[in-house]
Parts: sequence; structure tokens; C-alpha cells
Amino acid sequence: MQTNDPLPSGKATVHFIGAGPGAPDLITVRGLGLIRRCPVVLYAGSLVPAEVVAEAPAGARVIDTAPLTLDRIIDEMQCAHAAGQEVARVHSGDPSLYGAIAEQMRRLDALGIAYDVTPGVSAYAAAAAALARELTLPEVSQTVVLTRTAVRSSPMPPGQDLKTIGATGATLAIHLSVTNLAHVVKELTPLYGADCPVVVAYRVSWPDQAFVTGTLADIRERVKAAGFTRTALVLVGRVLGDSAFTDSRLYDAAHSHILRPADQQNP
Repeated sequence: MQTNDPLPSGKATVHFIGAGPGAPDLITVRGLGLIRRCPVVLYAGSLVPAEVVAEAPAGARVIDTAPLTLDRIIDEMQCAHAAGQEVARVHSGDPSLYGAIAEQMRRLDALGIAYDVTPGVSAYAAAAAALARELTLPEVSQTVVLTRTAVRSSPMPPGQDLKTIGATGATLAIHLSVTNLAHVVKELTPLYGADCPVVVAYRVSWPDQAFVTGTLADIRERVKAAGFTRTALVLVGRVLGDSAFTDSRLYDAAHSHILRPADQQNP
């Protein structure tokens, strides 16, 4: 599909764009179209593939924001706005999850600079796809919780610790916590059982993606042997194992709904 045609820009100067988990072709058509037309591109260099920002127009100002402070990033946006230029602010994954966009948008609000947000494929969705797993199975888990643990980052709010969240038995996608597996195992083993399946997904969809599978009993040793220390997602839950589960009612011949009335069931 061609994405060279310009998109309606509205009044936004800054476009926050989710680049997806790593594979260049997992960015949305809208996001790629914005990058291809913006004369200023700010991106997280350690997480956004070079092929994505290489789509910026010839002569574009392309800046890796990894070494920059928030003030410096906002300065770049403000300068572009003053020059009448649009900015593609490219984040990894989906910018609504641990993307630190709220603090940028707050600054832009104070400056009167308009912005919009284009979603992206999150790492947990890409990991499930690569594993060919459904994260919600009937009578096993119907809830997915996206969370993290506190290491060097800001503390978790009250009531959002793993012990509290784990009491639900939900499938857990634990971000930014591969170096905190000891805590994850300690908190979740009494709730999920030592035999509960765990998958640690490293650099999902990148050329060097890798997965370590195990249980809460042995995942720490397996991850240590693999040498994963960053850019990894921890998935925990019975849906990751060979669980027996019932078929959903969605396609059950005995289940009717507005699009498949009982009097029109397949014989």
C-alpha cells in the first residue's frame, strides 16, 4: 500500500507516533505517512528502528532524543512550531504505554502548541503474535493486565503492586522488569503457583528477537543464562501453557446472537 500522499494535517504541529515494537513494517500506514511528510523527526534512537526514520523527507531534521532532556525536546518542538513546521515525535511500541508522552503534551498545552497521537503495536501484542498465543482463554483468563515493577523508575501507586494485581489471576504483561525477576517470582508464586508458565520476550519483532520459556520456579535461572538485561517483556499466566480450555461461545452452534439468529443456525 502506498503512503506517499499527504494526510490531512488539521491544526496539529506535533504528531506523537507509535512506531511499533521493532519491525519496520509494523508501523501503521498513518504513522509512516506522517514521518514521510514531516520536516522535523524526533525519535527514541535506542528503540525505534533506523529504517523507520529513514523514511523522513530529504533534508529533514532528524534527531535522536535518547541523550536529550525533556526541556531540550520541547525546545525542538517549539522551534519547529515557530517556523511553521510539523514534527513527527516517534516513540516505540504504542505511545500510550510507558511512552512519557503525557509530560510532553502538558508542556505543549502550556505553550499553546497543538498535537495529535497515532497509536502503534505494543510489545505485548507483538509477543503474543510471535508466540501464536491468545492471552484471553475462556475459563482460564479473561483479563490482561499491563503493568511494571518499581526498580529505578518512579514508584508504583498504592494498590497496583504485583501482589494486589496478581490476586485476580489475570494474564500479566510486565514491562520494564526483566532485571527485577526475583521480585516478580516472589510476589506471584504464592498466587499463580510455581508451575505457572512464564515467557520472557526479548526485542520482539527485531531481527535478534528471542524468547525464554519456563515457569515461576525456573524462569530466573533461564533468563540469567540467556543474558537478558533490558528491552524484554515478562508474560505470566496459565494461558501460556497447554491448558485445557473450553471453546468460546462466539462460534458455538448452540449460541445465537443478532448476527446469527437461532432460526438461521447452520444445520
